[in-house]
Amino acid sequence: MLIYDTRFHLPIADDQLQCLAFTPPSRQTLHAALDSMILSSSGWRKVFAKSGDEEDATYEIQDQDAVLASLAALALARHLGLPAAQKQAVQVGRPSHTMGDVTILVGLDARPTGRILGDIVVRTLLSLGCKVRYLFITPAPQIMADCNLHPQEADAFLYISASHNPIGHNGFKFGKQGGVYSGEEAEQLSRIFRTLVKEEENAVSYVQACVTALDPKVYRTVLEAVKKEQEQSLDRYETFILSTAAKSDDPIEHKRFIAGLQQEHKKQALGVVGELNGSARSVSIDQNVLGRLGVKTYFLHDRPGDVVHAIVPEGENLSLCRDTLSALYQKDAAFRLGYVPDNDGDRGNLVYIEEKTGTAHILEAQNVFALVVLAELSQTRLKYPKALLATVVNGPTSRRIEQIAQAFDAEVFRCEVGEANVVQLAQQKREEGYLVPILGEGSNGGNITFPAKVRDPLNTLLSLIKLLRNRDIPKLWFRSNGLDVPHPISLERIIESLPVYTTTGAFSKDGKMNIHQSHQVLKNRYEVLFLSDWESKKEQLAAMGIHSYTILQTEGIVCTEGMGETFRHAPYSGGYSVLLKDEEGLITDVMWMRGSKTEPVFRVLVDCKTDDQNRHDFLLAWHRDLIARSDLA
Repeated sequence: MLIYDTRFHLPIADDQLQCLAFTPPSRQTLHAALDSMILSSSGWRKVFAKSGDEEDATYEIQDQDAVLASLAALALARHLGLPAAQKQAVQVGRPSHTMGDVTILVGLDARPTGRILGDIVVRTLLSLGCKVRYLFITPAPQIMADCNLHPQEADAFLYISASHNPIGHNGFKFGKQGGVYSGEEAEQLSRIFRTLVKEEENAVSYVQACVTALDPKVYRTVLEAVKKEQEQSLDRYETFILSTAAKSDDPIEHKRFIAGLQQEHKKQALGVVGELNGSARSVSIDQNVLGRLGVKTYFLHDRPGDVVHAIVPEGENLSLCRDTLSALYQKDAAFRLGYVPDNDGDRGNLVYIEEKTGTAHILEAQNVFALVVLAELSQTRLKYPKALLATVVNGPTSRRIEQIAQAFDAEVFRCEVGEANVVQLAQQKREEGYLVPILGEGSNGGNITFPAKVRDPLNTLLSLIKLLRNRDIPKLWFRSNGLDVPHPISLERIIESLPVYTTTGAFSKDGKMNIHQSHQVLKNRYEVLFLSDWESKKEQLAAMGIHSYTILQTEGIVCTEGMGETFRHAPYSGGYSVLLKDEEGLITDVMWMRGSKTEPVFRVLVDCKTDDQNRHDFLLAWHRDLIARSDLA
């Protein structure tokens, strides 16, 4: 029987259909499918669309990719110690459906191939003896909030998504207790998965036998419970969001927080546009929470699957939201903010109204993050005047964060790109005695507001709403910088007060390159060429105020100062930064690079402490040229 999602009448699955009832693919075909998959702590991703076209919005997938999905579920079950998932059970080939003590929370974003992958994953986990709580389409922050608030109810989560990748991609995220697995645990899981695909010849026939033998009544019970699980998850997510914004678990504090913002919005109305682009946020709490806070809302493309432009919330993909906000502002001046999330809803960038012109503008991702850091550090410093305060960011986050942190006597700690890395390093710093209320990846505008362990655009919005409606928060910032406090306080005035930097956009065409050499060879060559160029360009650089440099290398949560292979380790794929300094040894510019672990590209960035676009472009051209010459065969 085909079971439907009751809110949008979307088909979830048919408990009678056999999703793995096909002739097993050859080992060569299966190995090729694995080789096209990127495995990292941020997630496993590949093109799942049957055509192989990453922009294809088809629901169909290849048989070999269906097998990979089932083996991914088997790998997680083995990682969690389920007897039926262990190597001995696979070799014997006798599936056991006895329900064990392991519970997996499963959800997916709104891209088309997600439903069949969800069908395969849930059936496989059930057939191996797992208990499954299935949320169907849900945003990543929501499924992780559930695990964060109630870790005893789920031993792990498996989330089906390719985040900001094009619509034909899909993949898997794994984690527990509200966050993705650490780099070490993610690597353990990846090794199990590779072993199943590459070495265990019985694994494919085993999962096919397990899934085929699964009692449809067992599966139907899980499908029929989706509505209840969704409702419970929505309630938990809203509680978690309010706890994060109010910085308190106390329901009384939540009521005060809501009442305070409602009162402020009666005095001065605020409207927000949500252009959800058919993402998983379409099924979540956004409209309800903003409405409870007294915020006016206007949502469009807020049905899951109603994707109208590219998924990554950068550049021109925010133009529809920008234009909609401009039009609404002409009718109702309350509408001053808008946001666009990616498909799994854990990232979102903003547009805002510039009051001088009355038009909407796209807010640079680095400035989105800067504003949230400003809001959260200020709020925390007001509450804890003498505490050790810090934030944790990734390597390509602009150095404007250091200037903002300085205003609140807070430290900045850096690590390699990756959500798991910033979360792990922040936890380490908390154990050392720091308060770390905000962390994240400024390079893509992704903030993680404690106690969340994942990026969340709703937290971003609430930080900005606090910044605009709680006058004490921005007052501390303005006064710390010797500036007059404006009245009224507007987002435009706060943006104007931010440190001035020019930074390469993370998803601009100049921010990525294709390379052919190994990371080890490329970095070794880069250093030799950089030293040579440094000598030949000394006068030119000195005329720009650049007189010295320092090298920073990040691997996981470790940040090391020093040039050379001594300061990096195999597979040599960490972040690499050249910090350029003035005569006083102060950092003026940064040239950064790292190979992406979720996309087949090499990311590059230049961050300049100036509004001089020509300076930025000169350094970026030099940086790219060094990389290109290092990549020559």
